[in-house]
Amino acid sequence: MSVASILLPLFVQVVLTLVLAFMLAGARMPPLLRGDIRPEQVALRQPNWPTRTLQIGYAFQNQFEVPLLFYGLVILALVTKQADLLFVVLAWIFVASRLVHAFVHVTSNKLQARGGFFGVGVLVVTIMWLIFIVKILLGLP
Repeated sequence: MSVASILLPLFVQVVLTLVLAFMLAGARMPPLLRGDIRPEQVALRQPNWPTRTLQIGYAFQNQFEVPLLFYGLVILALVTKQADLLFVVLAWIFVASRLVHAFVHVTSNKLQARGGFFGVGVLVVTIMWLIFIVKILLGLP
C-alpha cells in the first residue's frame, strides 16, 4: 500500500476535526460579541452555551477521544509496514463512522443513531488494534 493511501483516511479525520473547530468558533463568537454569553459564564467549561453551540462543541471534543487510538495506530502501522489493504479498508470504515457520528451530533443529535455510529467506530478500531497486535507479536508480514 502506498503511504498516501494509508494516510488519506487519517487526513480526512483531521479535516473533520478542523471543520468542527471552525464551526465551533463560528457558533461561539456571535453570542459572545452580542453579550448574550459573558466569558465568566463559560470560562470553566460550564454548559451555558446555546444548545446548538454545545452540540458542535461536544462533536469537536469527541474527535479527541477514540480517534486518538486511530491516529496512533495509523502511525505505528505505517512505521512497522503493517498497513495492508484490510487495514486501509478498516481505516475508511472507521473514518466514515466518525463522519456520520459528527453529522448526527451537529444536526438531529439523535442519541440512538449517534451511539450506533460511535459503536461501529469503536468496534472497527478495536479490530484494527487486535490485528496489529497479533501481527506484531507473531512476527507476521
